[in-house]
Amino acid sequence: MKKIIVVLAALLVLSIAACSIGFAAAPKVDRAKQFITVLTGPSSGIYFPIGGAFSTFLGSIGYRTSATATGATAENINALQTGQGEMAIAMADSVIQAVETFGAYEGKPAAKELRSIMGLWPNFCQIVTTADSGIKKFEDMKGKRVGVGAPNSGVELNARMMFEAHGMSYSDCRVDYLSYGEAIDQMKNGQCDVAFVTSGLGNATIMELGTTKKVQFVPVEGDALKKLLEKYPFYIEATIPKETYGTDADTTTAAVMNIMIVHEDLPDDVVYDILDNVYSDKGLEAIQGSHTTAKANIKPDTALRGIVGTSVPLHPGAIKYYQDKGIMK
Repeated sequence: MKKIIVVLAALLVLSIAACSIGFAAAPKVDRAKQFITVLTGPSSGIYFPIGGAFSTFLGSIGYRTSATATGATAENINALQTGQGEMAIAMADSVIQAVETFGAYEGKPAAKELRSIMGLWPNFCQIVTTADSGIKKFEDMKGKRVGVGAPNSGVELNARMMFEAHGMSYSDCRVDYLSYGEAIDQMKNGQCDVAFVTSGLGNATIMELGTTKKVQFVPVEGDALKKLLEKYPFYIEATIPKETYGTDADTTTAAVMNIMIVHEDLPDDVVYDILDNVYSDKGLEAIQGSHTTAKANIKPDTALRGIVGTSVPLHPGAIKYYQDKGIMK
């Protein structure tokens, strides 16, 4: 009998040891002591409800949280650098520019403290106009009133690249540095002809415009799209399906991934714990329920889309999580 007990005890020890080697347990975090401010975007855009869902969910599992409406990508990058938040949604192209100091961030200190933790959803470059504008292709915007986004915002950075790819510049148009919400408001009143909207599909402001105007999109295609993809490989070719906004046809355009970024000082165990919970059944239900774009794109098998292989480092806590779960080697 004693021999049996000794054998069983030995087997139990081996079993526990095997589990500890083969399966990493999630770190224990005192969530009540950790405050997480999630930096989102304007209330008219898609960042706001999805970022709010992250904050609400993290609050439900014990973190002290808040969600802050911002001007989106550019403001979020600056806010993380200056300690005004812990997590932020941003477009990957802008973060890469901030880290590598080119484009809108040329001559500025490199944002070396930024870390990515997860890919979110593709932002479609939606160049919005109306059927009565007479604008069918990019070159038709010459001389027109164009809202390109707030200065140095993610939307405006995209607009610059689109103009460059088409061999045009802002001087070819009557450019206004308006957020897309402001630009679309002016379109309703006939004071703006085109608005650059870099967002997930199903953007609320475009949907609202469609209730009073016949919406159509200026395509990004052909040689211009090829030039864009070759020079800026963080873009991908994408399609705006006609069903999304009730347009007459699908529209070819470009898209860039949105990613969740954090400051390098956010503790490894906190990042691990956040990801472990966000990608749980409960977490996915909460996040995906915030918007159809979140439901279609935020899931474990797309977690590394748009972030691996870029100049934006993965946070060590995220690396450990993805390795433990077999998502990355």
